[in-house]
Amino acid sequence: MIPLLLGALAVVLLVVGLFLIVVWVTGDNPPRLPAIFASDTPVPTDTPTPLPPSATPTITLTPEPSLTPTPSGPLTYIVEEGDTLFSISQQFGVTMDVLITANNLANPDTPLPESVVPGSLIEYVVKTGDNLQSIAVKFNSTVDAIAKANDLDPKDVLFVGRRLLVPVNIVTPAPTSTTDPNPSTPTATPRP
Repeated sequence: MIPLLLGALAVVLLVVGLFLIVVWVTGDNPPRLPAIFASDTPVPTDTPTPLPPSATPTITLTPEPSLTPTPSGPLTYIVEEGDTLFSISQQFGVTMDVLITANNLANPDTPLPESVVPGSLIEYVVKTGDNLQSIAVKFNSTVDAIAKANDLDPKDVLFVGRRLLVPVNIVTPAPTSTTDPNPSTPTATPRP
């Protein structure tokens, strides 16, 4: 019977011990576990979550348009020694015909500058009395070269105001007479 008493005493001590451990662990001051029983428990940290794009659009300023200067109209230019209609037209980016018309020049027969490469094309507006021969003489060209550059027949009638491409400085200038060298190329004035 002793072994039975000893077994009952062991069971009672075990129950009382478990009861005391439960009260001790769940009390106001719980005990620390020895380091041998401790485990590395990850500590939660704040990880920022990116916000989704906002529904409000971002305002982007549009730059204002830059001011484009308006042409001021005719300019006054004082002709200097050595100036030609051609050099002035090149300086201001206009055709010689614009200079002739704007300045009401009756006889603009000025020689082309020597710096113009032979065969260069200039634009010429036909005036009253012009024909292919007179234009060719004026610009050191030939009737055939002007006709070819403009897809014309050398005998075609020229109308006042027609724009022609003239290959310049392709022949040596010759003295000109005051009469029309080629009266067979007539000039017509358009009807209003």
